[in-house]
Amino acid sequence: MRPEKVDRLATVIILTLTGLVGLVLFALLAYLLLSGIPHISWHFLTSSAESFRSGGGIRDQLFNSLYLVVLTLIVSIPLALCAAIYLSEYAPDNRWTNLLRLAIEVLSSLPSVVVGLFGYLVFVLQWGLDFSLLAGALALTILNLPILTRACEDALCQVPYLQRQAGLGLGMSKWRVTTKIVLPAALPGIITGAILSAGRIFGEAAALIYTAGQSSPAISYTDWNPFSPTSFLNPLRPAETLAVHIWKVNSEGLVPDARAVSNGSAAVLILTILIFNLLARYIGYLIKRRLAK
Repeated sequence: MRPEKVDRLATVIILTLTGLVGLVLFALLAYLLLSGIPHISWHFLTSSAESFRSGGGIRDQLFNSLYLVVLTLIVSIPLALCAAIYLSEYAPDNRWTNLLRLAIEVLSSLPSVVVGLFGYLVFVLQWGLDFSLLAGALALTILNLPILTRACEDALCQVPYLQRQAGLGLGMSKWRVTTKIVLPAALPGIITGAILSAGRIFGEAAALIYTAGQSSPAISYTDWNPFSPTSFLNPLRPAETLAVHIWKVNSEGLVPDARAVSNGSAAVLILTILIFNLLARYIGYLIKRRLAK
């Protein structure tokens, strides 16, 4: 067979397989959204969940998920950024660096249920945090660190090396070049990576079953004292997230409208993750445009 025909055949096969994958994903998303969007309403988003009666909402679960994302990013962004700066700017090309990169790759492939069990043994039992938002945030930090570290490192590596040389040639120290030249130039990629990782955190369930818990106590949205057990800002309270709520309603839900609650929650979850992705692209575009001026 001639090379032209082989190339054409390979192109057709690749495009066909890509189209099939895209069609399956589109069909799955369309099914979930069409099944769930009719059940979304203002009452559904702003009312608390019910255990036995129909008509419950997802107010607390939605807030818990967003609050958990904030707590996780507060912990993971400084750690990931420091690791990325070391790997891209200071780490020598030797076995230790290669071993560190391998460890990051292995950590990124860990099943979330394994991280959840580790968090249960360490954060919940050994550290005495019990089932809480803080324990869940620490467990999600383990899942988020490899992805966020790689995103930050890629953003730093995309900064042209000539900019580093220009700063060093002006007599600036390496740390000052990194903080004053490299980091501002890599900021769009870092922010984009952080927001994209937030979408992954938002949809996590397995790790949170063993760390954040499967139930939420009664909380007050007017109590701004983070040390109060009824405050919505208390990071030491157990909290059921939206993804865990979907799993719980499907597996052991007793409400008559369990199917409607599950479909509506799944649609809200998908739409929120989609907003995270669009927001990441838009913010990255705005920062690039501002830096280009």
